Amino acid sequence: MIENLVPQDCWELLQQDASAVMIDVRTQMEHSYVGHPIGAIHIPWKEAPGWEVNVNFVNSVSRIVSDKSAPVLLLCRSGQRSLSAAQALESAGYTRLINIADGFEGPLDNNKHRGNTGGWRFCGLPWEQS
Repeated sequence: MIENLVPQDCWELLQQDASAVMIDVRTQMEHSYVGHPIGAIHIPWKEAPGWEVNVNFVNSVSRIVSDKSAPVLLLCRSGQRSLSAAQALESAGYTRLINIADGFEGPLDNNKHRGNTGGWRFCGLPWEQS
């Protein structure tokens, strides 16, 4: 089963469980220029410009997280790509998968802007830019 947790609960889990790992599944450009949570490991689920699924995603994660029972937290822009990535890991036998609800930038507001109503950055959690 894939859990959906709000960013604050994910941050608490990362602080309390040393085996927990956060994977940022966004593109290299998003990870570098939009910013990313401190300590997040970047393994893209899809990459621009073709937006093809990264066929090496599961293998890349397994090199970082060999214990399939360890908590794996997945982050994207708004929580959709990370859910797809979590489903792929679930099919590969991972049992503690957490989709970070609202992702890094959160949902669109009434002006079609992200970052104003939710997400990791909006919650004031630790992050950095390249």
